[in-house]
Amino acid sequence: MTIQKDMKESYKIEFEAIAKRLKEIRKSKGYNNYEHIAFDLGMSRSAYWRLESGANFEMKTLLKICKLLEISLEVFFNGIDLPKPIEKD
Repeated sequence: MTIQKDMKESYKIEFEAIAKRLKEIRKSKGYNNYEHIAFDLGMSRSAYWRLESGANFEMKTLLKICKLLEISLEVFFNGIDLPKPIEKD
């Protein structure tokens, strides 16, 4: 496998982990469905749904979510594995 392909696969796994964490935190903060948090964030339901489906999104969106949920980035990323270095042959 090429390094570029390894990186793409790595990002996919990490985006899915971030999406899963986002959903966990949303529910723990009392947002039982994504429509309500989307409304509070001023986002469309479909835009927010993409976040919980593993789409790539901007850091400012994550910061906005963390502020709404009253958590730090450290708390958000707690439990998400950091990317492993790609070994070059």
